[in-house]
Amino acid sequence: MNNLEPTPTNAANAANPATPDTEPRLPRRDPAGHKGTFGTVSIFGGCCRVPSRMIGAPALAAMGALRAGCGIARVVTPAPIIDAVLAIVPSATGLTLTVDSSGEVIAHEAVAEMDHQCASSSCVVVGPGMGDGAAIEAVALRAVMQDSTPVVVDADGLNALARVPEMWRDFRAPAILTPHPGEFARLARSLGVVGDAITPTARPEAAAALARRLGCVVVLKGAGTVVSNGIETWICDRGHACLATAGTGDVLAGVIAGLVAQHARGATAISLFDAARAGVFAHASAGESWARTRGSESGLLACELACLVPAQIDRLRA
Repeated sequence: MNNLEPTPTNAANAANPATPDTEPRLPRRDPAGHKGTFGTVSIFGGCCRVPSRMIGAPALAAMGALRAGCGIARVVTPAPIIDAVLAIVPSATGLTLTVDSSGEVIAHEAVAEMDHQCASSSCVVVGPGMGDGAAIEAVALRAVMQDSTPVVVDADGLNALARVPEMWRDFRAPAILTPHPGEFARLARSLGVVGDAITPTARPEAAAALARRLGCVVVLKGAGTVVSNGIETWICDRGHACLATAGTGDVLAGVIAGLVAQHARGATAISLFDAARAGVFAHASAGESWARTRGSESGLLACELACLVPAQIDRLRA
């Protein structure tokens, strides 16, 4: 699959061919391009089930995708909260998921919408703020069963996959998984993968082991985020403690998806591994920029982080 293709290494890393350049690079954007040129990201997220309502997560993911430069972001979310989500990110378009009287998404209708979005999108994000239940399990599984559209699985999408018995048998998508250590532990346990996602020296092999198990790219979040496709493994040397706050992971999922949407095909195509590295690097550098300009160790809002991403992405364009 294209997400397993290795990238060149520099001379300093010649002794370790599994370690790519420290700083990723991105192609320049087509100066004659339009919003259709730069891809569509569809985000499945949000929850309105009683008593829990999660509105911000899909909006922040859409914000991340748009700030990363994708042409169109679609938020696919439960009908009762669609207006609230779009009020946060009015530049996105919205599609609704039907819910029952308790606010639970109707699983079979959500699966049908996933099929439609996979057919019409450049990249799909599944999971931000979706909670648990039959619908998220069905949607997440459907996303990774198809083999044509890149998928970023985050947050509740990862937990849902961990609950599906023998999920690996149906995993065919060109996919990027973005777990934090807790999500990694649940998913690894369900797959029989042994790995320590917390100890710094063990984290690279843990990410690589999960990537090899599913044939995907794994972004193991935390201080020194690790990106691995099972063949190459890269550790981000940027970041700041201010990033340890709600919503920044949703922004990261959107940023990665936005880069995939722009560069999955055509003359500017890059691997999913490199798109993930670039997204992680830009996200971490944006956190550093916020801390430096504010002179603060904490207090970052995820929406502020998203606004700092474009400048960091421009730094990576060749």
